[in-house]
Amino acid sequence: MKILVTGANGLLGSNLVRQLLKNGHEIIAFVLKNSNTSTLNNLPLKIVAGNILSLEDLRSASKGVEAIFHLAASTSLWPERDELINKINIDGTQNIIQLATEIHVKRLVYVGTASSFSFGTKIKPGVEDTEYSSHTYGFNYMDSKYEAQKNVLKAYLKGLPVIVVNPTFMLGKYDSGPSSGAMIIGIYNKKVPGFPPGGKNYVCVKDAAVGIANALEMGKLGECYIIGNENLSYTEAFQKIGKIVNIAPPTVKFPTWIVLLFGRFNSYFSKISGKKPSVSYGLARISCDEHYFSSAKAVRELKLPQSPIEEGIKECFDWLKENDYIK
Repeated sequence: MKILVTGANGLLGSNLVRQLLKNGHEIIAFVLKNSNTSTLNNLPLKIVAGNILSLEDLRSASKGVEAIFHLAASTSLWPERDELINKINIDGTQNIIQLATEIHVKRLVYVGTASSFSFGTKIKPGVEDTEYSSHTYGFNYMDSKYEAQKNVLKAYLKGLPVIVVNPTFMLGKYDSGPSSGAMIIGIYNKKVPGFPPGGKNYVCVKDAAVGIANALEMGKLGECYIIGNENLSYTEAFQKIGKIVNIAPPTVKFPTWIVLLFGRFNSYFSKISGKKPSVSYGLARISCDEHYFSSAKAVRELKLPQSPIEEGIKECFDWLKENDYIK
């Protein structure tokens, strides 16, 4: 099958295109103009540079395309309210919906985020039929991804063959940002003084790529699938990272009020200085909550692998070292 993959050079995209190629598909990798495509080097695919805000760019890249995986998005968390984030995530997705409708795709797989559902506890983790609850943090990123997801599901009700996948926090190879790998770099370089009281769900990006690729044939139309694995507190996650990278992890657990005060000060100072904060008030609030999810549905229906997260940490760390992100 000939497949268009937007955002193909990101952490997930770079792993997903490899899995789709392994599955025997022909790939058109749609990437932002002038972006780094080194993670796609030497792969048997076609790279097309463009912008998802341009329907013409998308149309010119989609000749003969039978399916679309839409990954391209702005994941920026600073400033919290930025209209460009809405344009990319909402208007860009609307362009994908229009394109998919025009060319009569067999499948549109939309890559959202697990944050579009209510997070839960380890005993009762969040699942796909819960309401969106992260609006309280005030991030356009989360709000726009939820809005885009709603629009994709509305398109399904009008006849578009849509499947939604919702990854949690992914770790692994080809993190050229780096994105999630920045946490590993911070711990390795001893730049993380302690840990907040919350936690989140982690998944090896190689596993996420398998599950998302499987959605093409195994996913049920109009359904959402949380793509995740292990629910870990920051204490547990940092201990695992420290063991893998052979560095003593931070041992200080900051109370909620300290974390929130630090975040509030950072946000205030950043608005004055114009510099991006290391931890904004919104991020501080998130780090104090338990963002735990269940991926049981994806494991059952998409055959999502559940490799130990230690594998994702090691593969990420090794790749970062090999590519000079870690000295």
